[in-house]
Amino acid sequence: MFFDRNSKATAPQEDLANLKITDARVGDTLSVSGAAGDFSDIDFTVDRLEVYEAGSRNWKELSGAWRDRRVYLEVHNDETATVLGNFDGRRITLDEVGLSEDDLAQMDQRQNPADFFDYDGKFWLYRFSREMRVYRAGDTLGRGFYCWQFQEQDAKRFLSIRKFEGEPFFATLWVTVSPADITVFRST
Repeated sequence: MFFDRNSKATAPQEDLANLKITDARVGDTLSVSGAAGDFSDIDFTVDRLEVYEAGSRNWKELSGAWRDRRVYLEVHNDETATVLGNFDGRRITLDEVGLSEDDLAQMDQRQNPADFFDYDGKFWLYRFSREMRVYRAGDTLGRGFYCWQFQEQDAKRFLSIRKFEGEPFFATLWVTVSPADITVFRST
């Protein structure tokens, strides 16, 4: 008999030894080599996955608790994976950054990548500003917000300023993370 009707087709088995950050999901444990301030690893279990949307672009944000704070990995899976990490857990106010709502409105209107500001002794270059949406698991409507993105001059850090309706502006610092520095351990 060539075909056994009782046999079940099996899906190819996932290669658990070679999972990539783009494969990560809620419940997985992630280890980011040398990402802590003291160059130790940051290990956390993903307890939240959110999907972001800006125009036709989508990416995901994985987060979980590490030590006494929430840490985040923003994963863009275009032609090659790009990963940004927020490991300090701080929300920075506009006053701390030295910008006003009017400053942000003017930059948004100009959309000029030559715009910059000085924060923490560094120049931060304007990269873009646009409306975005974020979706949590099971949420089909999502939540809209406006985002301004800046990049530290001659560095791999980014400053993201977000404004959700009815909430104050807040900024967060992100650093580029090599996908090769992230190990994914699949939950069972």
